[in-house]
Amino acid sequence: MHRLRRHLRPLKKLEENTTLQWLKLAAIGAFSLFLFIFGAMLIWAAIMPIPSINNFEARQVAESTKIYDRTGNIVLYDVHGTVRRTSVPIEEISPYIRNATIAIEDSTFYTNAGFRPLSLARAIFVDITSGSYRQGGSTITQQVVKNALLSQNKTILRKLQEIILALRLTRIYSKDQILNTYLNESPYGGTLYGVQEASQYFFGIDAKDVDLAQAAYLAAIPQAPTYYSPYGNNRESLDRRKDLVLQRMKVLGHITPEEYETAKNEKVEFRIEKEAGIKAPHFVFFIRQYLEEKYGVDAVNNEGLRVITTLDYDLQEKAESVIRAYAPGMQGNFNASNMGLVAIDPKTGHILTMVGSKEFFSEDIDGQVNVTIAHRQPGSSFKPFVYAAAFAKGYTPETIVFDLQTQFSTACSVQDVANNEPPCYSPQNYDETFKGPMTLRNALAQSQNIPAIKTLYLANIQNSINLAESFGISTLGDPDRYGLTLVLGGGEVTLLDMTSAYGVFANDGVRNPSTGILEIRDNRGHVLEKYEDNSERVLDPQVARLINNVLSDNIARTPAFGASSPLHFPGMDIAAKTGTTNDSRDAWIIGYSPSIVVGAWAGNNDNSPMFKKVASFIVAPPWHEVVMYATEKYPADRFTPPSPDPDILTTPSVLRGNWNTDPSRGVHEILFWVQRDNPRLAQTGNPYSDSQFPYWDHAVQLWMEPKVGSSTPSGEGPFPTTNLPTQQTTTIPGTTIPLHTIIPQF
Repeated sequence: MHRLRRHLRPLKKLEENTTLQWLKLAAIGAFSLFLFIFGAMLIWAAIMPIPSINNFEARQVAESTKIYDRTGNIVLYDVHGTVRRTSVPIEEISPYIRNATIAIEDSTFYTNAGFRPLSLARAIFVDITSGSYRQGGSTITQQVVKNALLSQNKTILRKLQEIILALRLTRIYSKDQILNTYLNESPYGGTLYGVQEASQYFFGIDAKDVDLAQAAYLAAIPQAPTYYSPYGNNRESLDRRKDLVLQRMKVLGHITPEEYETAKNEKVEFRIEKEAGIKAPHFVFFIRQYLEEKYGVDAVNNEGLRVITTLDYDLQEKAESVIRAYAPGMQGNFNASNMGLVAIDPKTGHILTMVGSKEFFSEDIDGQVNVTIAHRQPGSSFKPFVYAAAFAKGYTPETIVFDLQTQFSTACSVQDVANNEPPCYSPQNYDETFKGPMTLRNALAQSQNIPAIKTLYLANIQNSINLAESFGISTLGDPDRYGLTLVLGGGEVTLLDMTSAYGVFANDGVRNPSTGILEIRDNRGHVLEKYEDNSERVLDPQVARLINNVLSDNIARTPAFGASSPLHFPGMDIAAKTGTTNDSRDAWIIGYSPSIVVGAWAGNNDNSPMFKKVASFIVAPPWHEVVMYATEKYPADRFTPPSPDPDILTTPSVLRGNWNTDPSRGVHEILFWVQRDNPRLAQTGNPYSDSQFPYWDHAVQLWMEPKVGSSTPSGEGPFPTTNLPTQQTTTIPGTTIPLHTIIPQF
């Protein structure tokens, strides 16, 4: 064997050498092919038509984009209505701005010939492999050429034209002239163009006086002016990009490590100066960000788009005036400094109104932040999704659960009823009282927490999340983050998404995704985008009708809210649900008819708590006034009533409003009587096999003890019999279907 190996070694070495030679030949061939293709492209580029470089000086100012209301008659915003641009010579621009811009946009600007071959190759490779034009690879010179002389079409032909013109521009103009042009024409959002105007607007100083940290922000913004707006919802992203600018400046030797640390830690204040002529500002910037993400910043700033939005400006003005009128009282009475409101047409998904704060230009409340798209905890306003999941599973509005102090954590003892210290979980109702047996109708209408937690368990957490997500709630994520707290608003949502999701109930189970666009045309009148019906059924209409019936039931909610609360609209079908987080940081109300959905939020942008009041006191009165006005334009049609349940009389009686269903077996929680995942079937197994049953039923037996004069039951039975009356409900006219449970007072 040793001799055989010795003879094979030369053959192996020969094979390795042969493979290496083939690899070298392949590499040479690939490189030659690249040179051939690149050369062919250069020859093709040399004979293709190229715009004259003379057009650079003679170019016209770009046409502005106009954003209109839904009528097409009211201009909400003229992007270039009064272009704010003041050109200054490069000597009057801070070296910090120049170096920061070069660091983030084109680090070899002063040494390259107008383009970077490696960057171009990388960009082309990514474009080809991804199947779309998503990589720029453009130098500052190329960006100047692109904006001044070429169309915004993202094609290889245009890229080659861009390179040739960049080479020519570099030969004709100095680098400082090219950089000066770039800095004087960079977009900074809204009507702001150029570093001089941006410096004045943001900081109240000239471009020559900008310091290092301010310069880093100015270099960071032009890539996506709306997204990186210092007044929007993405300030953290802007701060990270500013830090990236400083990091690159340090690496390139433009600044010292000490200057880097000082600038990185400097707190830069942005001045607020009211822009004239803008209407519905939060909605406008919401639309503008959409346009820039879809069509690009260049198209929005330069190509004269005509955008017809869905906004009802009359309703918008009313909502803004109502919120302003209520603002002082909300601050003084509830310590709520801010409010937002959204109105949506559930039949189309059209956003009719978007008020993102009580005052857009207020520095005190960060008024530029659009609270309608900010993530907040929904409190009890999330409950209808859970109850809908339960109804879809077979539970009914007349199903009985017990509103009693209950330990829900299986990590704690059954007897540890009142312990709410982790890992235990024994929550309270908002008024810190317990009502005993309740129908799901009354529990939802009165927003009782304990029945809601039990309903979530019966419906299943994942089922509830799936249902909410199918309605358009996209921010919940992993159900393990919440557990049973989900139903009390433990997740984070946006007011826009929640209002849109309630529209599914209003529209009989059909979802229309929210949209702010009716039509977009280019400056030649060609339609780029038009509203299309994207409706989708996501919920059984019977389930939607049950939810509508419960949330519009003023009798059911009266014990908690009173007969004449702001949730009630005499003579109209308006369904409504409030929500208040346990720490009083968020107050919600969302209500709807088949014609319109209106959602409102109140609180503080800094997340500080309000005074402890229910949402019906804090946010419902201004919401009520807006809804009353809206129903004049969008009349509140009647809800389609739920159909009688043909199987209701054969279901377990606990689903029909009876809590003392079988006196011979005692009084127990629902899991004793029905199968959790198929509640239309009676429980045939051992209820103690469900980990929650001992905890729920222990609370019931504690509640029953003084009523039957017995000791607390334990174990799996038998349980004491009672002579308590079976609680029947009134019925829907013409049927035996229960409507309301009458809760006895013991």
